[in-house]
Amino acid sequence: MEEAIQKLAELVSKSEHIVFFGGAGVSTESGIPDFRSVDGLYHQKYDYPPETILSHSFFLQRTKEFYDFYRDKMIYLDAKPNATHLKLATWEQQGKLEGIVTQNIDGLHQMAGNKKVYELHGSTYRNYCTRCHKFHPIEAILDSEGIPYCECGGIIKPDVVLYEEGLDDTTVTNAIQAISHADLMIVGGTSLSVYPAAGMLQYYQGNHLALINKSATPYDSNADILIQKGLGEVFAHL
Repeated sequence: MEEAIQKLAELVSKSEHIVFFGGAGVSTESGIPDFRSVDGLYHQKYDYPPETILSHSFFLQRTKEFYDFYRDKMIYLDAKPNATHLKLATWEQQGKLEGIVTQNIDGLHQMAGNKKVYELHGSTYRNYCTRCHKFHPIEAILDSEGIPYCECGGIIKPDVVLYEEGLDDTTVTNAIQAISHADLMIVGGTSLSVYPAAGMLQYYQGNHLALINKSATPYDSNADILIQKGLGEVFAHL
C-alpha cells in the first residue's frame, strides 16, 4: 500500500493536468455523513429512505416533508475543508490541477480555495425561486419553517440535482472537457455507482488512473493505482 501511495506521489509531481473526481468520501472526513451508509438511522425518524425523499416527485408531492429532511440532513454550515480539500487547492494554485469534478453539494472545495470545480449535483449554497428565478442564499431555507417562499409567492428550491432530474448540460460539458484533457485522473471517495456521473470516467484518455476508496468499486480493474484507504491518510503523503 505504501508503494502505491509513493507511486501516486511521483505521478502527481510529474503531472500538469490533474483531474480529481470525488464523491461523498471526500466530505465524510469533514463530518458530513454519507446517507447511503446510515439508512437505518434515518429510518428511525423518517417514513421514507433518503433516495425517495430526495426525488423530484417527492419534492412536488410532499414538499414540506422534503424540506424537513433537507434542513435536518443535507446542510452542514459548520463543516470545514479537510486535508484532501486543502491539498487540491494547493495543486490548483501551483497550476497542476485541471479541475475537480464532484458529486458533493457542500461547497467545501470552493471554501478551501478551488475555483475550477464542476458540481455535477449542484450546491446547497445556491437556491432559486421556481416562479421568478430570483437567487436566494442558503439562509432563506434555513431560517424559514415548512416550505420556503420567495417574495413573489414561488417556492424556493435548492439548486441541487434530485433523483429523477437530469444533470446541468453546461456543467457536464465542462467536466468532460477537463477529464478528456487530463494527464492524471484521481478518483476518490466514491463507489462509482451513481450514474450518469460515474460514466464520465470513460472520457479519460490518459495513461494513469488512480482510484482511492475504502471499499471496492466497479472500476477497480481499470485503475493502475488502487488504494483502499481513507482519502485523508493518502493525501497527507502527496
